[in-house]
Amino acid sequence: MEARELECFLVLGEELHFGRTAERLYLSQSRVSQLLRSLESRIGARLVERTSRRVRLTPLGASLRDELAPAYTALLDAVEAARARARGVDGVLRIGFVGSLDEELAGLVRAFERDHPGCEVRTVEVPLADPFGQVRSGDVDAAIVLAPVLEPGLVSGPAFSEAPLSLAVPARHPLADRPSVPAEDLAGHPLIRIAGPAPRYWREAQSPATTPGGRAIPSGPAAGTIQEALALVAAGRGAMPLCVPTARRHARGDVVFVTLTGLPDSALTLVRHRDRATARVRAFAQAVAEGVRGRAPRDSGARPPATPAREGPGTSSRAGPGR
Repeated sequence: MEARELECFLVLGEELHFGRTAERLYLSQSRVSQLLRSLESRIGARLVERTSRRVRLTPLGASLRDELAPAYTALLDAVEAARARARGVDGVLRIGFVGSLDEELAGLVRAFERDHPGCEVRTVEVPLADPFGQVRSGDVDAAIVLAPVLEPGLVSGPAFSEAPLSLAVPARHPLADRPSVPAEDLAGHPLIRIAGPAPRYWREAQSPATTPGGRAIPSGPAAGTIQEALALVAAGRGAMPLCVPTARRHARGDVVFVTLTGLPDSALTLVRHRDRATARVRAFAQAVAEGVRGRAPRDSGARPPATPAREGPGTSSRAGPGR
């Protein structure tokens, strides 16, 4: 039995799409089909039904997937554990981040390197418009991104760095002089959207299409980075929810950040590939979790000044990019 056949079958059982399976495994679609046929030949029955419109597992295929997945994961974990014992948590760890590496994140990196002197952390900026792409491709080992993360093949956690939201508006915007803006009032003002290939659920979580009460929010132009978004805001093309820490780092004279109420606070989370969890990645995830547990609770009532004194943006599990 070839391990590659089993891996290909399990990924196909998760994706139910030959193209996405090929991308995840860095194979051609024809090679995916070949590996599947070989496994079906060994089993002696069809495992996958494929039509022009969809791919689904046969009952036998679904049963094999359910029984095989835990054993295959345990096998990978055993091999990785042996490799980790052989080399320790040494080498280079590539951590992606969106927007900017703030003081809290930089502190996490410094603390990790202090506790693991044989490991060098290299930070890499990942695009706001594609927060998961470099994790999937392996260009970074893990990334610190905005919640929520609902991506096949990726795991996330712990969540940390919760922060309230503010609304970035042009300095002469009708909302600029208000002390705060309820989320329901967004129905009257276009929001800057986030460009793809970020998944739709994630883009709408950061820049919602409707208010909590279900009223439609007009769409403004899309931006691929925070700087692009703020330039569009300054030009009067729309407003944008951003987390308060991000606002403070991107203060500018032609944009005002007003407290935004009625939406959940933003949160960051660590995301990594389920099938490429090295000892370094696991150690970093553990360090983040320990840092979260050891931190005093944030005063959730705190809000930044909402005047043109330029305090600001927010990122949220429901609204607003940043960090």
